[in-house]
Amino acid sequence: MIPGTNSHRRAVITGVGVTTPLGSNVEAFWQGLLDGRSGIRKIQRFDVRDLPCQIAGEIPDFEATDHIPAKEARRMSRSSQIALAAVQMAVADAGLEEPLEEPERVGVSIGTGMGGLDRAVAGARIFWKHGVNKVNPFTLPAAAPNMSAFHVADRFGALGPSKSIVTACATGTQTVGEAAEMVRTGRADVVLTAGTEALIHDFSLAGFAAMRALPTHYNDDPERASRPFDNDREGFVFSEGAAGMVIESLENAQKRGAHMYAEIVGHASSSDAFHMTAPDPSGAGALRAMRWALEDAQISPDEVDYINAHGTSTPANDAVETLAIKLLFGEQAYEIPISSTKSMIGHPMGASGAIEAVVSALTIDRGAIHPTVNLENPDPDCDLDYVPQEAREADVRVVLSNSFGLGGQNACLVLRKI
Repeated sequence: MIPGTNSHRRAVITGVGVTTPLGSNVEAFWQGLLDGRSGIRKIQRFDVRDLPCQIAGEIPDFEATDHIPAKEARRMSRSSQIALAAVQMAVADAGLEEPLEEPERVGVSIGTGMGGLDRAVAGARIFWKHGVNKVNPFTLPAAAPNMSAFHVADRFGALGPSKSIVTACATGTQTVGEAAEMVRTGRADVVLTAGTEALIHDFSLAGFAAMRALPTHYNDDPERASRPFDNDREGFVFSEGAAGMVIESLENAQKRGAHMYAEIVGHASSSDAFHMTAPDPSGAGALRAMRWALEDAQISPDEVDYINAHGTSTPANDAVETLAIKLLFGEQAYEIPISSTKSMIGHPMGASGAIEAVVSALTIDRGAIHPTVNLENPDPDCDLDYVPQEAREADVRVVLSNSFGLGGQNACLVLRKI
């Protein structure tokens, strides 16, 4: 990416919607964050007695048929269901009238880390137990990572560019960045975008537990399990969720008289090229993504007012992210408020960055920074201002939002007040 060459149209956020462990509407979610309330609980969906980690961030109040006709919902994975619901909320929030005008100018950008893995696992179990003739013909289509994009495009008749992004924990951030790029480069006037993930079942928890990535000492105290930057952190807390956004050109939004939460002014991605699961301990990959995103936005580091951290609560990631921030910002790093949304909702993998993009936009729009909860015994290597325990009022004009994923895939967004 060459800094200073992005003389494109301006991309603004005009609609947001969420389905999260803190609630399936924006107001409940935002208030939960400001209150420092955790959405992590003992898993209710299945028997967890044999699992070393028995907690997760389940969405407590989502019924697919409240948003989607029952026949269609049965043919979708849960990740597609919550993605479509979040986008529908965002479209309503943006005040877009249906049918959407000029459908060939409406794009779709949806991301997921693993797609409909729940449908694939359920289908495999039926196959092994009952044989080939009992396999549902919608099993594999529902499991495909691009199906959420199909369902959103189909629901709204969007005929423009369509992207399905899969970059592990960086997915949501890169998905929103690619949506903004469609607008900035003139390929679409309006883009419906979302990051989504719904992987809470025994197979996925067993897999991540085998990696020793999950906390195991908080089964009886789940709300304290996700503790980014704390010395007693053990691992990330598995969760599910989705965030939808409407991103459109500034001209389009002004013509409609739409409310604009924030402008997306920069995004970038990078690769560690280091390890399947561990981040590069030098922080070089994370540093490149942050630096390139600011260069794309043509914003200097000293203009950043807030960082929404990746902040997973894993020993390696939190330390490396802190190091990368110090490398980029120098002494100024100690003056920038930083917080981790995952301290309250856990880590919904491919949805995380999109949810955090919504948080970043709301931070700008509403003038408040949510806290990092459970930061009780700070890691000496994580010595920045992580806004511990209590929210703050703040005039935030520029936000940097970070996502650093498995396989060393990194992505960052820069949002600015309009």
